[in-house]
Amino acid sequence: MVKKRVEAVAMQLKNRVPYGRNLERIVSILEAHPGSELLVAPEVCLSDYDYDNLDSAADFGEYAVERLKQVVGSRILVLTVLARRAEGYVNEAVVIHDGRVVHRQAKHRLFLLGDEDRYLLAGGEEEIVPFEIGGVKYGILICFELRYKELWSRLEDCDVIIVPAQWGVPRKRHLEILASALALVNQCYVVVANSAKEGMACSSGFYSPGGGIVTEDFSQSLQHSIDLALVRKIRRHIRMR
Repeated sequence: MVKKRVEAVAMQLKNRVPYGRNLERIVSILEAHPGSELLVAPEVCLSDYDYDNLDSAADFGEYAVERLKQVVGSRILVLTVLARRAEGYVNEAVVIHDGRVVHRQAKHRLFLLGDEDRYLLAGGEEEIVPFEIGGVKYGILICFELRYKELWSRLEDCDVIIVPAQWGVPRKRHLEILASALALVNQCYVVVANSAKEGMACSSGFYSPGGGIVTEDFSQSLQHSIDLALVRKIRRHIRMR
């Protein structure tokens, strides 16, 4: 049976200390939306970019992923964590489904204005690949990666592209325009979960291949029904490939 819809939630959260408060906030949103299949949290929402405590942030990220694996159930949760690899630290997207991690990818395009390159390693472009869950093809671009059209082409066949972000308010319109353009060009839905901490643009929401936008700046969580039939209809009538 062809899947028609995905009930989704985009989180729009502030970073709090200690780290545990951020984890509990995500768990509470999971509990508040039991009928949602896809939930997306903002970039590094557990620890923020805590460069002074990378070891602690990475340790907590590992702990949090194990905790979230126990509560996500059959749903899909997407978030990014500061993670430890053999060569150093990365900002890694993690997809949790059915009690396990089903996809990981490290941020490939680091934001130089934020000094990410001073503290983190860039992931390989080859990590940016579609992955399928329940007959739906997903892809992830992490924040600044949304600006790179060559990365859009790596996710051309996705039904839904997920963008966890910490995108600043001076470039708020850039985020909205790029997310809308990606949805139109790749003929898919784009789900943005942006940070709500001070200086961030918010603009979390859902950008459709038909040009529709559901977004706002004030809620901790935005819920929307992703219409996969619309994706198929637009690809059938406006052939681009």
